[in-house]
Amino acid sequence: MNIARIQTVAFSGVEVLPIDVQAQVAAGLPAFTIVGLPDKAVGESRERVRAALNALGLALPPKRITLNLAPADLLKEGSHFDLPIACALLVAMNILPAEDLGRYCVLGELGLDGRLAPVAGVLPAAVAAAGRDLGLICPGPQGGEAAWSATEILAPADLLALINHFKGSQILTPPLPALGEDGGGYLDLKDVKGQETAKRALEIAAAGGHNLLMMGPPGAGKSMLAARLPGLLPPLSPAEALEISMIHSVAGQLSEGRLLRRRPFRDPHHSASVPALVGGGTRTRPGEISLAHHGVLFLDELPEFQRAALEALRQPLESGRTTIARANSHVSYPARFQLVAAMNPCKCGYLSDPGLACNKAPRCGADYQARISGPLYDRIDLHIEVPAVSPADLSLPPPAEGSAEVAARVAAARALQSERYAAFSTPARPLRCNADADGELLERIAAPSPEGRALLTQAAERLRLSARGYHRVLKVARTLADLAGGGPVGRLEIAEALSYRRHMPGRTL
Repeated sequence: MNIARIQTVAFSGVEVLPIDVQAQVAAGLPAFTIVGLPDKAVGESRERVRAALNALGLALPPKRITLNLAPADLLKEGSHFDLPIACALLVAMNILPAEDLGRYCVLGELGLDGRLAPVAGVLPAAVAAAGRDLGLICPGPQGGEAAWSATEILAPADLLALINHFKGSQILTPPLPALGEDGGGYLDLKDVKGQETAKRALEIAAAGGHNLLMMGPPGAGKSMLAARLPGLLPPLSPAEALEISMIHSVAGQLSEGRLLRRRPFRDPHHSASVPALVGGGTRTRPGEISLAHHGVLFLDELPEFQRAALEALRQPLESGRTTIARANSHVSYPARFQLVAAMNPCKCGYLSDPGLACNKAPRCGADYQARISGPLYDRIDLHIEVPAVSPADLSLPPPAEGSAEVAARVAAARALQSERYAAFSTPARPLRCNADADGELLERIAAPSPEGRALLTQAAERLRLSARGYHRVLKVARTLADLAGGGPVGRLEIAEALSYRRHMPGRTL
């Protein structure tokens, strides 16, 4: 009694786990059983596969059919098991050759007419298949996504095309890699009139990878400023683009299989739940912080987010990863994002304007700002006030300096940081910019002058800065020095860095 075997995969975060699909057709009462801890979507594959084979004029034999998904103690999730199950049955029925299909990793969802529908995770599956010296069979619309891996790709439109390819009556041509949008086309800072202090803070945030909080009345331009931050950041490296694309592939958010070539900008609504923000759910999908990996996460109306969702950001902001713990598994996703948050000073938004403020001021402002916990405030490097734009500013012509000029200074500062951290960066602890430095390394590269250290010590005592806050001032000061050419950290850099922490609740200079 022969057992047909087909290789496929399961996903644990962006990690790809090999799965062996085993099909056995044996004598006995007619039955079709799938074992190996399948979820509901995998269990329903039985009917999709049966209908797809019937659409091709192929009937399952009236015997006892058993499908085993090994290893049997690993939960199998997703509709991408349809195609490997169908291929295993076709091999067991002696319709397709086992030796040819054994050279491929297979995944895809079957329609009732035999057509292949896109599935999540094709890109990481293709990369993993290349590492195991296997080819990949995937749905036709995702051939361009899989083609970025260094392996043989077959991307049929339907099950019949795949059968004909192995029968020799139809040859599937290798797909070409699908290119995404280029790195241009960002919104320009020239659209923002006034707000020179906020633009300066945005430049510092881009140059050092720092988190930023903007507080100001409605209509001051906070969202406009945040949307222009990706245009100031350096272009994605090939490794970063592949890493981001793999996360979006697992989430099923690669449009037409095109790799991402622009830094992500994610702006979830303030009604987002904890799983939506940090990841999780019944199938443990990546959340907004992972989809913003190597990019920007913009949280508008920060105090309106659920308290639990905001507190869940604290650990990923420090570690650059999010881990979703379940009773039987732990799933980890990368989440090295740059947080930009915006908020009004109070519920009505006009706390500083006596003519517009509500009759609960200033108590309403203290209550509203207290919705953000001190530990979360402490993890944000730059706190700035964005005042309302005056009519005189709005009537001025567009500023002469836009995103291109600022991005050039940011690129020069980032180049200094890349050279500085090249000897210290490791795969386990990547160092891209000043925001990633800490410990002894930070003390070495951001040691201030005696005058600067005296100012920092005095301010830390007055502001009651935590150790984290103290070190984040040093990081910002180091970035300011890099923007000025990469010299030592002096009193001026320390003073400016301290000015961006004055909005900590209850702490003013």
